[in-house]
Amino acid sequence: MTDHAAHPPAATAQSSTDNSEGMSYLETLPSKIVTLYIPLFIMVVILLFPFYWMALTSIKPDEQLIDMETYNPFWVVKPTLKHIQKLLFETQYPRWLWNTMYVAAAATFISIVASVLAAYAIVRLRFKGANVVSASIFLAYLIPPSILFIPLASVIHSYGLFDSPLSLILVYPTLLIPFSTWLLMGYFKTIPYELEECALIDGASRWQILTKIVLPLAVPGLISAFIFSFTLCWNEFIYALTFLSSTQNKTVPVAIVNEFVDGDIYKWGSLMAGALVGSLPLVVLYAFFVEHYVSAMTGAVKE
Repeated sequence: MTDHAAHPPAATAQSSTDNSEGMSYLETLPSKIVTLYIPLFIMVVILLFPFYWMALTSIKPDEQLIDMETYNPFWVVKPTLKHIQKLLFETQYPRWLWNTMYVAAAATFISIVASVLAAYAIVRLRFKGANVVSASIFLAYLIPPSILFIPLASVIHSYGLFDSPLSLILVYPTLLIPFSTWLLMGYFKTIPYELEECALIDGASRWQILTKIVLPLAVPGLISAFIFSFTLCWNEFIYALTFLSSTQNKTVPVAIVNEFVDGDIYKWGSLMAGALVGSLPLVVLYAFFVEHYVSAMTGAVKE
C-alpha cells in the first residue's frame, strides 16, 4: 500500500516536469522572436498602417500626391499643413464635427437607457416569454441597415424631420439597442442574484436595486455598450447620407466625401486630413476604456 501510495505523486511530479520541459523552448530568444515578436510586429504594422497613410497623405504637397514615380509614396519630402489648414478654416469641418458628436452622444444616451431597462427586465424579472424576447432582440440586430433605411426615410419625411440631426438621433437607436441589450444581458447575468434578494428583503424597490446595486457593479458593461454605440454612430454613413442634405447639417463621414470629391477629382490631402482628425476622438476613447471594453465583452460571451 505504501508503494502504491507513493507512485501517484511521483507520476504527477514527473508529468509536471515533462510539461515544463516541453514548454521551456518558448523561453529561448529565437523561439520568442518566431512565435511572439514577428507576429506581433506584423499585426502592429497592419493595424497602424492606415493611420500612418492618412497622416502622411494629409501633410504631402500636391505635387507629391500626383507624381508617384518621382517621389516615394511612403514618405514625404517637404511636409505642409496646407490641407489641414484648409480643412479647419476654409470649410465647415468644425460644424460637421460638432454635428457628429451631438448625434452620437444623444443617440448613445437614449440607447443605453433603453438597453439597461430592457436587459434588466429580461434577465431579472423572469417574466413569461423572456427567452423569446431576448432572442428576438438579438435577431433584430442581424437585419442589414440597407434594408431598413428606405421605410425609415418615409417615416422621417412624414414627421417633417428630414435634413435634421434629430432624424439620426431617433433612427440610430434602432441599430444600437438590440446589440447593447444583448451585451448588457450577458453582463447582468454575472452579477450575483443574492445581492438583489438581500435588498428585496430589506425593503428596496426594483428601481433602487437597479440604480444602487446593479448599475455600479455593471460599469464595465455600460462602458463597453457606450463605446460600441458611440463608435457605430460616429462612423455610420448610409442613414446620414439619406436623411441629411444641407452642408451645414452633415456629419463628418458624409461631409468629407461629398465636399472633397468633385466628379472624378479627389482632394486626397483634405480627405485624409478629415479622416485622420475625425478618427482621433475614437482613438482617445478606446485608449482610456479598452480594459473595461474587453472585460465586458468577455463577460457577455461567457453567458
